[in-house]
Amino acid sequence: MLNMIRHGSATDQPPLVIVHGLFGSARNWGVISKRLSDQREVIAVDQRNHGDSPWQDSHNYEGMAADIAEMIESLGGRADVLGHSMGGKAAMALALTRPELVNRAIFADIAPVTYTHDQNQNIAAMRSVDLARVEKRSDANDQLAKVLDDPTLCSFFTQSLDLKEKRWKLNLDVLEAEMAKILGFPEIGARFERPVLFLSGAESTYVLPEHRDRIRALFPAAKFAKLPGCGHWLHAEKPREFEAAVRAFLDLTA
Repeated sequence: MLNMIRHGSATDQPPLVIVHGLFGSARNWGVISKRLSDQREVIAVDQRNHGDSPWQDSHNYEGMAADIAEMIESLGGRADVLGHSMGGKAAMALALTRPELVNRAIFADIAPVTYTHDQNQNIAAMRSVDLARVEKRSDANDQLAKVLDDPTLCSFFTQSLDLKEKRWKLNLDVLEAEMAKILGFPEIGARFERPVLFLSGAESTYVLPEHRDRIRALFPAAKFAKLPGCGHWLHAEKPREFEAAVRAFLDLTA
């Protein structure tokens, strides 16, 4: 079973399940989860090979969807689902393969398409850290800064460090081996007819106009919205605006 961080308490509304992206964790979503839990229970999960969830020898969307399905079944069998990036694709696979478990879904800055950017350089950067010389996160951050130009990424990656055990809480070997599957999206012969929102950063290139035919083929009730002034990490760059957009969609489709 996936590790869960629960916020708030059960109400007459379905719980909201939040699914993080590649190299992330449930803890990254703590502030947004707490704020959204004023009206319903919010459960943030660690996906397989991330955080405090079990490590597996595969990392594909069919497996990730099955993990989330097992967790939703343990909660009562139906939830609203919010997924960012890789977590958005996992949520899409869940909606398409187990539609009875998904009430509504929000896919943050991701489309059901294959991307060409590679994340293995970030895995190499994390592997380059000499964990024996790490006593606090800033030690790892300083080492990462020598190989990565983006301070935000350095800080983000160090959130997945287990300082006590001097290890990454990421199964880097499997994530590297399965990168092609993470960047792709499986062929699933199904459609999800219920309301979904594709919420994107206006400065991001992850969800493009040419993706819309593919999106509507799988999610015919899809709505689209963009948050101005932010890119792929829209929930971190514009957290209040992101929260407001999520609330508006959930309220309008209730």
